[in-house]
Amino acid sequence: MHDVSRHVARRAGLLALAACLFASCTQEAPNRETAPSRTASASPTPSESVGGAGTAVPQPTPDQVPRGLPTLSARANAATVARQLDRVSETLRDPDATATDVRRAAEFQQLAVRTLATRSDAFRQKVIGELHPETSLFIRSDVRAARLLHAISRPQPVLPRWRIVAPPPARKLLGYYREAERRIGVPWAYLAAIHLVETRMGRIRGVSTAGAHGPMQFLPSTWELYGAGGDIDDPRDAILAAARLLRANGAPGDMADALWHYNQSDNYVRAVTEHARAMQRSRVAYRGYWHWRVLYRHTRGTYVLPVGYPGTPAVLVAGG
Repeated sequence: MHDVSRHVARRAGLLALAACLFASCTQEAPNRETAPSRTASASPTPSESVGGAGTAVPQPTPDQVPRGLPTLSARANAATVARQLDRVSETLRDPDATATDVRRAAEFQQLAVRTLATRSDAFRQKVIGELHPETSLFIRSDVRAARLLHAISRPQPVLPRWRIVAPPPARKLLGYYREAERRIGVPWAYLAAIHLVETRMGRIRGVSTAGAHGPMQFLPSTWELYGAGGDIDDPRDAILAAARLLRANGAPGDMADALWHYNQSDNYVRAVTEHARAMQRSRVAYRGYWHWRVLYRHTRGTYVLPVGYPGTPAVLVAGG
C-alpha cells in the first residue's frame, strides 16, 4: 500500500504547483507511461492559446506594490531592500495594522523574496545582514525555499489553464491545521507549508497533469486511502487527509521521510520544511504567507495570476 513505486510518475511532472511558491508555478512535461503517485503536484495543463507567441504582455500596475513601500528596483541597494523588508515585518507584527496594509506588505514581501532568490549571493547576504533579527527569522527560510523550488522548475511559454479563487479565511484554515495536529499528531505548520506550496492555500483550482485534485493535490486513488470518505475539494477534509498520509509515512517522528512520500523530491522536502520552520519560529510568518499570491514563471517574466483569473488578466510584475 505504501510502495514507493507509486510515486514514480511524479518525477517527470513534478513541481508546477509546488514551484509556485516563488514565481515558479511551471509545467513539467508529464510522463504518461508511469504509474500514478500517491499525491501529485504536477501542474494543471497550460492553455495552448493564452500567453503564447505574439500575445500582448500586460504591464505592471501600481497595485502590485504596497502603499508606502517603493517599487523593488533591480538597482535598489542592500540597505534599501532591508529597510523595506523590516517595514513589512513591522506591519505584519502590528495587531492594529489594517487588512489592506497587511495584504500589501505580504505581497511586497513575496516579490522581495523572489528578487533575493535571483540576485547574487553577495547582494543577498548583504540584505540579510542588514535585517532586524526578527525579520531575518523568516526571510532566510523564505529565500532558501524559493531557491530550492526555483532549481526544479523552468519558465513556460504559455499561461496555465487554472482558475484562481480567494482562499478560505486565514483563521479558518489555521483552525483546520491545528485540528489535524490535535487529532492526528502532524505539526500544523507542515500542513500549512504543504498547502502553501501545492495550491497557495487553495487559490489554485485545476486538475494536474497527473490527475490530482483539490487544495492539497490528491489523486483519486490516494484519496481513497486517506480521505476517510470526505470531499477531495473541501479544505478541511483535504488537510486532514494530508495529515493521515504524513502520519502513515513517519510523521511526526521523521518529517523528512513523510514529506518525501508526499512528494518524491528532496528539494520539495527541504522547501516545505523551511516554510514550516519559519512559521514555528515567527508568529508573523503565517500571517504573511496567507496573503501570498499565485506567481507564475513565464518565459517573458513573472506574472501574478490574480483572483478571478482567467477572467481577470494575468499581470507581468518582473521581466524574464
